[in-house]
Amino acid sequence: MSSQRSIVIAGGAFAGLALALALRQGLGSAVPVVVADPAFAMRPSRDPRASAIVAACRRLFQAVGAWEAVADTAQPILDMVVTDSRLEDATRPTFLTFAGEVEPGEPFAHMVENRLLIDALATRAEAEGIDLRAVAVTEYAPHAEGTRVTLGDGSVIEASLLVAADGAKSKLRERAGIATHGWDYDQSGIVVTVGHERDHHGRAEEHFLPAGPFAILPLRGRRSSLVWSESRREAARIVALPPEEFHAELERRFGLHLGEIKALDAPRAFPLGYFVARSFISDRLALIGDAAHVIHPIAGQGLNMGLKDAAALAEVIVDAARLGIDPGQADVLERYQRWRRFDTVAMGVATNSLNMLFSNKSSVLRAVRDIGLGLVDRVPPLKSAFIRQAAGLTGEVPRLLKGEAL
Repeated sequence: MSSQRSIVIAGGAFAGLALALALRQGLGSAVPVVVADPAFAMRPSRDPRASAIVAACRRLFQAVGAWEAVADTAQPILDMVVTDSRLEDATRPTFLTFAGEVEPGEPFAHMVENRLLIDALATRAEAEGIDLRAVAVTEYAPHAEGTRVTLGDGSVIEASLLVAADGAKSKLRERAGIATHGWDYDQSGIVVTVGHERDHHGRAEEHFLPAGPFAILPLRGRRSSLVWSESRREAARIVALPPEEFHAELERRFGLHLGEIKALDAPRAFPLGYFVARSFISDRLALIGDAAHVIHPIAGQGLNMGLKDAAALAEVIVDAARLGIDPGQADVLERYQRWRRFDTVAMGVATNSLNMLFSNKSSVLRAVRDIGLGLVDRVPPLKSAFIRQAAGLTGEVPRLLKGEAL
């Protein structure tokens, strides 16, 4: 049985491992940190997806010592273009462009292959003495002094706090009786990696089409990660097509500006939705990442919001521990909730509004949004503000997201 002051994190993806590393940095080895996730049994990671890591979250990974392992394989996003058109239009006029730096020499985001970053985080965690368990958290029983956490192998840990980083279908959130509010979109996101004949030069593209956004995100080499939204029925049809027919659908949306293209892996479709947990905390329990919120990928902020949760919770816990305060007590967790919940709801409202504004066939709305995009493109200070917002550098920013150690 571990020390009373253990902290257990259920979920070993980006947010869970980042939190574990941040806690080890801020609390030292005196406080055992356990990360429990059955996926650890399948290392190295086989996740074929890639993610946009905004500047603030890259600083977080650098601060906890994990960025160096993926820096050479990460593709900086050097600029971005936004278009708005119908699928059958012969041309896609550019309405908005962004230069990609938030500070001189610092791109506002990098594209990183998920499997490489997960493996880097897990390897760093092991090197720091964090206890990685290839099992799930099955039970927990909070009490006045802490919480009794039972793992899938029958082992029991007496902890001061349990953190649910176990995804959108969080069993711990359900066990705590925390409801969610939100809705499903009648959309799925299709994800596939594409090779192309010409270099992308670090340019990201977002084409707003009536069915939803079609994003081309640059990877190292002549490759890009695609995320595009379709109605659920249409997405299911597209991913089930034979390779030649899928290529035709892909080429209609991608175009030939980067030369010949080829899908490098099998396309996958994920249902899209929006929800926010009614509370991010319960008795000796904190929710982070998808366990707390899921938003539309139209702004590419879902993963980064989870990392902001991890940075904020780590700072709250470390500050409390340095004052001799039990990090699992209610007022400490309430500070975390106040910090993150407003930002989360605001981002959810923004992404939902963007999806409603752009994912439709209304010619009136199209005219209005194109005028708006054109005006933003002509006001450099407004564009700079948008870039800093997208990079996660506005509002009350946790220390780790500034690149500062805890």
